[in-house]
Parts: sequence; C-alpha cells; structure tokens
Amino acid sequence: GLLRRFGGDISSNTIAASMVRVGLAIQPVINLMRDALLDAELVYCDETTFQVLKEKGRKPQTKSYLWSQMTDSGNPIRCFTYTPGRGAHLADKLFTGIRKGAVLMTDGYEPYNGLAERYQLVHLGCWVHARRYFIKAEENVPKAARSPDLLATRFIKLIGKLFAVEARSAQWAVDRRQRLRQRYCRRVLDVIHKLLTEQSPGVVPNSLLGKALTYLRGQWPKLIRYTENGNWPISNNACENSIRPFCVGRRSWLFADTVAGANASANIYSIVETCRAHRIDPYRYLTWLFQR
Repeated sequence: GLLRRFGGDISSNTIAASMVRVGLAIQPVINLMRDALLDAELVYCDETTFQVLKEKGRKPQTKSYLWSQMTDSGNPIRCFTYTPGRGAHLADKLFTGIRKGAVLMTDGYEPYNGLAERYQLVHLGCWVHARRYFIKAEENVPKAARSPDLLATRFIKLIGKLFAVEARSAQWAVDRRQRLRQRYCRRVLDVIHKLLTEQSPGVVPNSLLGKALTYLRGQWPKLIRYTENGNWPISNNACENSIRPFCVGRRSWLFADTVAGANASANIYSIVETCRAHRIDPYRYLTWLFQR
C-alpha cells in the first residue's frame, strides 16, 4: 500500500524474497559484529517469542525465539539471533567463543546459569525483574487494603533506594560510584535480605508474593554481585529496551513465514539497532553498505 502511493507496485512475495537476499548479503558484517560482541567485557542477553510458520518437523503454532545480545560500552553492538526454541543447547551457540571471565547480565531464565558456568562468566542478576514480581503482588491487593506496611510495598521501596543510587551516580566516575555502592547499597541489601529471611516462612509459596520472594531468594547471589564493580549494571533494562522495537513490530507482522525469513529479520534488526545505538541513520548506512 505504501509503495502504491508513490507509483510502485511490487508483490509481497517479491519484497519478502528481497529481504531474505538482503539478510544473506549482510551476513559478513553480522559475523564481524558478533566477533566484537563476544570479545566485550560485558554482555547483556534477553529473549522473546518469535513464531515461524514453516519450520521442518515443527507445527506452525510452535514457539520459536529471537535472542538479543548487546554491549553498552564505547562500541555498542546489538546482535539478534533466531533459534527454534530456547533450550540450553540452542542458547549455547550464542556464546561460543565468548571471552573467558566476561560479565553476563540476564534475567532469571535457568539456562543462563549453565552458560555462565560453562564459559566461566561473571553472572549478574536483574533487579528490575526482581522488583516486577513485587509490583504484581502489590497490584493484586485491593487499593483500599494497601498501606506502606504491606510487605510487597516495603520491598518495592527498598529496591527503589538501590535504583536511586544508580540515578544519582550515573554521571560519576566509576570509583566514586563504587564507593557509594559499597557504603550505602550494601546496607540496603542487608535490610532486604533480613526482611526476606524473616518474612518468607509466613508467606504461601504459590501466592504472587510467595513467587516474588522465591525469585528474590533464588537470584540473590547474582543480584548482589553488581556492587563489586562500579562499571557493572544493576539491571537488564538496556537489553529489554533493545529488543522492544522487535516486539512492537511483531504486533503488525505477527510471524515469519520461513526460517530464511526469520534469520534475515534477525540480521536486519541487528544492523538497524546497532546503527541507532551509534546514532547513525540506518537508511544512509544500509545504502552505503549495499553499494559496496
């Protein structure tokens, strides 16, 4: 429809086939981006569902996944990868060749633990995810019954203090931020842990609050680790933001028809989002790239 407004008339099949060819053509650039990503000191990772209709040996309704891996240093990279599922064996290939001792920031999805152990990575947990469980528990309580003494609210306020430190020190030198984390955040974390230990026995495990406490307890060693280094992030928010354009687009196009189309989408999103991270006009960059 958009093309017809400008006097063009290209069938959707032709456009789809062209996108697959583009996805293949830019693979060498993607390979170089991935090499740089795997050599980074800090890598974020997240994943989202991705329906592909024509996958060999799989029903069209079966969930596939798109993974987002990113760096957020002076050379930001956004790498998207399609996999038919999200098991540990599929995630493993995303990290083959990663720098030993690199830092990995993820949510609490279980296979990340095995990956961090296998590749000897420093594994950080995400405080945004931990906080989200308590938000759900708080929202489940009728407004009339909510008060500052509500257990979920107490956790939310304490976690808020950790994020307030990050907002305050965002532009500080790394050493100065690290001192603040050691001096103040450690004390807040001690209060959170004490509350977790004292209150857990009295909460039904299958309740929303019980699930919030279980998640917090299970992730605790990874959640407190960010205080060891002023450069390490408190959350996986940056990676969630990088995968959001894909999620927004998915509402319109819903699925990929073929595996080749899924791989092409991942490659094109990688280029476009990396351009945006560098504040480069993706259209101008792609034009420059295709000419060469």
